[in-house]
Amino acid sequence: GGVPPAVDLVLGATAGCLACVLTNPLEVVKTRLQLQGELQAPGTYPRPYRGVLRAAGAVCRADGLRGLQKGLAAGLLYQGVMNGVRFYCYSLAEKAGWTRYRGGTVAAGAVAGAVGAFVGSPAYLVKTHLQAQTLSAMAVGHQHNHENISAAFKNIYQQHGMAGLWRGVSGAVPRVAVGSAAQLATFTSAKDWVCQRQWFTEGSWAAVLAGGMVSGVAVAVTMTPFDVISTRLYNQPVDADGTGKLYRGFMDCILQISSKEGLLGLYKGIGAVYFRLGPHTVLSLFFWDELRRM
Repeated sequence: GGVPPAVDLVLGATAGCLACVLTNPLEVVKTRLQLQGELQAPGTYPRPYRGVLRAAGAVCRADGLRGLQKGLAAGLLYQGVMNGVRFYCYSLAEKAGWTRYRGGTVAAGAVAGAVGAFVGSPAYLVKTHLQAQTLSAMAVGHQHNHENISAAFKNIYQQHGMAGLWRGVSGAVPRVAVGSAAQLATFTSAKDWVCQRQWFTEGSWAAVLAGGMVSGVAVAVTMTPFDVISTRLYNQPVDADGTGKLYRGFMDCILQISSKEGLLGLYKGIGAVYFRLGPHTVLSLFFWDELRRM
């Protein structure tokens, strides 16, 4: 506490971008795993990506070492905008005293995450498109074939207008709302808990890291189904009027994945989700907490 919301906007954006640089390779792997075998029964499709490490190797073979940083510019834009807005809104809630009430931390985190996700949705859309692109032999999901981040924004806007840039936002808002609520609530509680038991001294970096690690587990478990849905909605091909060719919306996406891929289809890539979200949660919250202290 004690940091003005406007300052928290800058600190949150900075923390998210610093974490993104280090965790973007896992985001690329996660995206490929979640698109693999889209709307196909388990065991009926080729699997060029198997597990986190082997999938990372497959990305390198297809796209070179630089392939692990595909979509980094769009990822940095998204993290900067989304986390800046998210931490700004959460800081406003703290300043207003809402987080002192029972359930206030969860509610504030959810609302802050939803607002951040909505504002940052166009950047996440482009990031997903760019990270899914690869050689035809290794391609999973629809291939949008954008040349770069600026071309992607231009193409989407020219074809579908401003509304096209927010396509898939119905999956992004619940995704980040759930993840943000779990992250901010469990981070605060875990950090306080380890300090109360004197495992780590209050204000130490070890307490911050411990809170972030617990938070990463909670976020991965609660967020993965929403993450899969969000990736599918963002990456699906669309008609000339912008209507999705595979999914009509959030609930239709859930029903189609569950019926055709089984309930475990909603947890595709959970290993990559945790290995990405765990470090990202630790790093972003660690950077945020330390920057606030500074």
